[in-house]
Amino acid sequence: MKTILEALQGGLVVSCQAPPDSPLHNASVIAAMAEAALNRGAAGVRIDTPAHIQAVRSRCDSPIIGLWKQVIPPSAVYITPQFHHAEAVAQAGSDIIAVDATQRLRPGDETLAQLVQRIHDHLGKAVMADVDTLDNALRAVEAGADCVGTTLYGYTEDTQHQTPPGFDLLRSMVAQCPVPVICEGGIASPTQARQALDLGAFAVVVGTAITGVDNLVMSYLSGIQQA
Repeated sequence: MKTILEALQGGLVVSCQAPPDSPLHNASVIAAMAEAALNRGAAGVRIDTPAHIQAVRSRCDSPIIGLWKQVIPPSAVYITPQFHHAEAVAQAGSDIIAVDATQRLRPGDETLAQLVQRIHDHLGKAVMADVDTLDNALRAVEAGADCVGTTLYGYTEDTQHQTPPGFDLLRSMVAQCPVPVICEGGIASPTQARQALDLGAFAVVVGTAITGVDNLVMSYLSGIQQA
C-alpha cells in the first residue's frame, strides 16, 4: 500500500468521470480518457463505478483511486458508503479506495473505523479519506486512513458556504495530519495545482478542468449568453 501511495507523490491524478446522463458516461470512453491522461504523464487516475474501473484497469497499470457513488437515503454519504461497495471497487482493480470520511450517518450504521479496518483486513487496499473539515481529517487518520483528501470541502452541509479549492483547509491538514494529504476539488488551472503542491499537498487531483466536458461546455455557454 505504501508503494502505491509513493507512486503518486508530487504528481497529478486525473479524475476521469462524467455525469450519468452524459454519453461520456461509458466504460470505454472513461478508459480512453484515463489512458490519454496517463500517456501524457499523469501519476494516476480517480475513477467511479466498478465497470469503469475495470475498463481502465484493462488498459493501464498505473495507480487507480477507485470509488463508487451510491445514494442511499436518508444518508447523505455517497462516496463508497458501505463495505460491499468498497469490495466491488477493489475487485474491479482499484489500488486505493476512496470513501466519504465525514461524520455523517452512514447507511447500515457502519462506522468509518469499521469500514477502514475491513478494507485493510479483507481487501488489502489503501484508503483515501475524502473529508470536508480538519476535524474530520483528524478523525479519519485516527480511524486508520492511509491518506486524506480535501475532496468534500464545499460539498457538505457544514461547508456548503465555502468555495473550493480549500487551500486554508489544505494548510491545516498538512500541518496536523501525519499521513499524506491530497488536494482535490476546485483546482481549475496549472497555477492552482502548483500552489497546492507548494502548500504541502502530497498530490493533486484534477477533474472538471481536464475531463469535465459537460460542465465546461455549460460554463462557456453561460458566459456567452450573458455577454
